[in-house]
Amino acid sequence: MQYLPIFTKLDNKPVLVVGGGEVALRKIRALLKARADVTVLAPEFCDELIQLSEQGELSLKQAYFSAEAVDGMALVIAATDNDDVNAQVSDAADARNIFVNVVDDQPKCSFIFPSIVDRNPITIAISSAGTAPVLARRLREKLETLIPQHIGPLAQLVGGFRDKVKGRFKHFADRRQFWERVFDSHVVSKVQSGDTAGAQQQLHDMLDDTAEPQGEVCVVGAGPGDPELLTLKALQLMQQADVVVYDYLVSDEIMELVRRDADLICVGKRAGHHSVKQEDTNQMLVELAQQGKKVCRIKGGDPFIYGRGGEEVQVLAAANIRYQIVPGITAAAGCSAYAGIPLTHRDHAQAIQFVTGHCKKEGQELDWQSLAKPNQTLAIYMGVIKSPHIQAQLLAHGRSEHTPVAIVENGTRKSQRVVTTELGQLAAQIEANNIQSPALLIIGEVAALHQELAWFGKTEQIASYAQPLAKIA
Repeated sequence: MQYLPIFTKLDNKPVLVVGGGEVALRKIRALLKARADVTVLAPEFCDELIQLSEQGELSLKQAYFSAEAVDGMALVIAATDNDDVNAQVSDAADARNIFVNVVDDQPKCSFIFPSIVDRNPITIAISSAGTAPVLARRLREKLETLIPQHIGPLAQLVGGFRDKVKGRFKHFADRRQFWERVFDSHVVSKVQSGDTAGAQQQLHDMLDDTAEPQGEVCVVGAGPGDPELLTLKALQLMQQADVVVYDYLVSDEIMELVRRDADLICVGKRAGHHSVKQEDTNQMLVELAQQGKKVCRIKGGDPFIYGRGGEEVQVLAAANIRYQIVPGITAAAGCSAYAGIPLTHRDHAQAIQFVTGHCKKEGQELDWQSLAKPNQTLAIYMGVIKSPHIQAQLLAHGRSEHTPVAIVENGTRKSQRVVTTELGQLAAQIEANNIQSPALLIIGEVAALHQELAWFGKTEQIASYAQPLAKIA
């Protein structure tokens, strides 16, 4: 991080702007909105600066720059078209430990102006540390379309209730949950429609409600690893949780999106060695919710497809705990798509079966006769360790040893690796290539299409955030 992002209060603080043209004017407008005491120094000034001076908004000092001009200033901005003058301004401010910005000359800046989304009092600042201002502006344009205009009035309204909320709720977690309820309530729609009095009354009513905060568990599917495959609802719940209970299969990039001050509890499960028993995880979710906490139980893939989400929800339901389930992109769908392998295809596979290679020890043997049928696709989860058994059973029940197979390791992630082989060589190839979990086995004729349709990591991908806004007809 090259610059520390901070918001500075400039009310009546002296700020010097060196330069009297349009570039200086743009910076001065922002400073005046922040109620700074602005002095503009230049040999001549544009008409609008003269007009602002006549209105008493700022002071003009008609002179050439000298180092003494920065004395006593809180901030200094150099906005001239003369590189030598800008350098003098920067040197003079640095010598006096005064923050200085030189427009369009990032190496001479000790502070920089971000691109701003202004929904007063909500302010969003975006910076590229001076390296890509046009990209920062594009990101601001994206956010401008996402942040509604009523956010500012909403923030002003709830700001007037902060002290009352602190008096009503002594613990931070309880206050946070109260505000989450407010922002999910009709208070927001009332502000949006201009009914400020109605919004205030509802806030008062919610404060007078003596019910204790009620815990909840959100069972969330995080998808196979690529954070851009998260659903919007999953992201929202991850950022509202008091506690996040997660598995090893949830990628680091996704965990970076969790609320910064949420408690993180890893109940990581890996084939062959579970750090936390499933029964203990179930009980943990119940106890956390009974404490009034909002719990986000994040699982890789989809929680109801080999994610044991059903087992956990059964326990929550039995304990009368509120819960909701957010589906995620399951590994079979994500890994096959990123490997360029259609799970069904009119010419190759008219059916698909999802299978797990890791069952309970006392679980029933799979229906290998059904799984070995031709013209269908098998997507086998957690099958790396038992690949010799899977291979032997499919061959014994009639599947051809030449059946195409794709092994997708770390599917959808930057480290994705796809190894293609034939069923007769499955176990040997897993060992030879040192395949590690998480990995998905795709068995069937469609696996041969990987060579033709592979795209991930082979073609340049367009990042939507760096593209211009789509025009709406």
